[in-house]
Amino acid sequence: MSNEFICWNCNEALSNVILPMSRREECDKCKADQHVCNMCLYFVKDRCEEERAEHISDTKKANFCDYFKPNNKVFKMADNQKAAKAKAELAALFGDVVPEKNQDDESLSPTELAEKKLREMLNGF
Repeated sequence: MSNEFICWNCNEALSNVILPMSRREECDKCKADQHVCNMCLYFVKDRCEEERAEHISDTKKANFCDYFKPNNKVFKMADNQKAAKAKAELAALFGDVVPEKNQDDESLSPTELAEKKLREMLNGF
């Protein structure tokens, strides 16, 4: 796993992260704690999927969870944004039209986005 992470709170690149991530790790820009549920690989759809982990009441504050594994999914989202920009530049180079992204779509998970597109397709029938 890459040691390059992005803050779950403000999307700022985190510099000098040492693994295993310390409980006191914080973002230089927004000062948000990083050893939090929201930054964990096991934290999916606002709940922890690690069955052995203790319940954490405040998922945005640093905790002592032994099962914490930092997730770089936010970092991957940044890669997706770079890919979209590259595709747009390539389309412009060849004179192709690039469909505009809806701002609401950025806040949707991939599953929710796929469901939305499917519903839009089915509404035409």
